[in-house]
Amino acid sequence: MTVEGIIFDCDGTLADTMPLHWQAWRALANRHQFEFSEERFYALGGVPSRDIIRMINEEQDRDLDPIELSLEKEASYLPHLESVTVIEPVISVAHQHHGRVPMAVATGGTRKIISQVLSHLNIDHLFDHLVTSEDVVRQKPAPDIFLKAASLMGIDPEKCLAYEDTELGLQAIRAAGMKAIDVRPLRQQTDA
Repeated sequence: MTVEGIIFDCDGTLADTMPLHWQAWRALANRHQFEFSEERFYALGGVPSRDIIRMINEEQDRDLDPIELSLEKEASYLPHLESVTVIEPVISVAHQHHGRVPMAVATGGTRKIISQVLSHLNIDHLFDHLVTSEDVVRQKPAPDIFLKAASLMGIDPEKCLAYEDTELGLQAIRAAGMKAIDVRPLRQQTDA
């Protein structure tokens, strides 16, 4: 396969944000008294906060406002943004291919937050396009966000390579007809 475009997830793939997101979720669950385990949080990586709140409402017979709580969660996450670092092995791939092939970020996050993360890490210039949860109706594991990124780059999905750190994200990439790279083994090699 000749790779003509590369797509990266952001949280947990380009940026080491997942522990901070978990802290924000834990605080939100405590304040609003709903159940949300760390294991479930990581299993739902890539699913927008508003959709997770909708699931919680349905499963726990609650009536929490998905948009309001998503904003509240963001507000508790943003003050810690300065402690976010890059995931080196994945960023090195982006640097190696910058200017050689089109690249995009496809994320379940919001444009406001992800733009700040990429800017803070000084990597926003590496990517030609940013596709967020706000740009598609169906979220991961649906392929829509990756298909939208490929479309914006003007590249057939079958000629794209995509990097992810969650099972839902990897399912979405494969459903889009792209070659999926699981970054978790790369991270383990670096952490060892």
